[in-house]
Amino acid sequence: MTTVQKKAVLGQTNPIAHLTEADIEQLGHELDAIRQEVLDTRGAGDAAYIRKVIDTQRKLELGSRAVLLFSAFPPAWVLGTLGLSVSKILDNMEIGHNILHGQWDWMRDPKIHSSVWEWDMASPAEQWKHSHNELHHTYTNVIGKDNDLGYGIMRVDEDQPWTPSSLAQPVFCFINAVFFEYGIAAYDLELGAVIAKKQTKDPDFRRRAKQVLTKIRKQATKDYVVHPLLSIPTGSFLPTLAANFTANVVRNLWSNSVILCGHFPEGVETFEKRSIEGETKGEWYVRQMLGSANISGSKALHIMTGNLSHQIEHHLFPDLPSNRYAEIAPKVQALFEKYDLTYCARPMPQQVASAWHKVIRLSLPNGWLATTNKKNAPQQLAILYKMATGDRRTRRLLGRKLESESRAMAKAA
Repeated sequence: MTTVQKKAVLGQTNPIAHLTEADIEQLGHELDAIRQEVLDTRGAGDAAYIRKVIDTQRKLELGSRAVLLFSAFPPAWVLGTLGLSVSKILDNMEIGHNILHGQWDWMRDPKIHSSVWEWDMASPAEQWKHSHNELHHTYTNVIGKDNDLGYGIMRVDEDQPWTPSSLAQPVFCFINAVFFEYGIAAYDLELGAVIAKKQTKDPDFRRRAKQVLTKIRKQATKDYVVHPLLSIPTGSFLPTLAANFTANVVRNLWSNSVILCGHFPEGVETFEKRSIEGETKGEWYVRQMLGSANISGSKALHIMTGNLSHQIEHHLFPDLPSNRYAEIAPKVQALFEKYDLTYCARPMPQQVASAWHKVIRLSLPNGWLATTNKKNAPQQLAILYKMATGDRRTRRLLGRKLESESRAMAKAA
């Protein structure tokens, strides 16, 4: 059902080979039971939680912006920038992301509902809900279907052909991380595909592009005009401007890191389009389990990640209140163990490092990194140069040689 089937051809282990169709469907029933248990018990305590987080975020933002009125003084700049960064992260992660998933719609609170909520992001909520809730969560890690997987700018699987442009993907990935909110807005617009297909004059695209530009103008006016102007009396215009830019970059880097940790570390599987044809509910569950990874850490870390540190649980149950993921995580992990599947969870530094290792590894031809050491580095760089400057035939021949050597080394080890 997944690209892991190809691992048998490559001499690797297929992590689902031991599961029968009956096993997969039984697993689905057990996961359904966990979900239903949360639905049956959500109530006042959950509602109080999200209201408290929203209240905390708003007070933190207001207080931080008040401090930044005096940001010409370095201590005020540091304190205000830190507070504003945290408030923006909370707004995006634990509040915006989860409200827009409809996790709190059951409260019937018109102020905390997915149909009306807007967030401090360049991408309009409605467009994000379509690309994220409807597409990403439906086609999790399906190459060619889930654009969250590499955002259309990265090679994300060994089976995807390597091209010389792949060498630049670490740079593209870093730039995307710094300006993540704008990358998400372009991704939600499917800007790359629209430009490639020369559909920029399409009325629907123009309507959606206008929404994005309007949203960006509002956000930029708030952060880079209104609040810096309010700081003029204390001589803090430029420091406040810099503080707002810094807070946005910090939020972008954090959000991007959390997202990379959830679907891109080593050990997380990708899937072929054909693998989801006729997919059952149980198979969908297994795909979420194999295609997601968790971040282990403290309660504070979980809140700051929007509980996407429990990415596996979130992808299994995207509509459950985020504060309940920690509660059900042990039950989900027990099912991983019962069905002999790998529960991919590591501390955040390890997950970030693993994800970036994969970004770099896949920017290079298959097998190049594995077969390179200090002694043969000059020869390997020469091979890489030939592949980058040669024609397709040259890339194909040299690529096969690298993969063959890599497999031989793996077998010997």
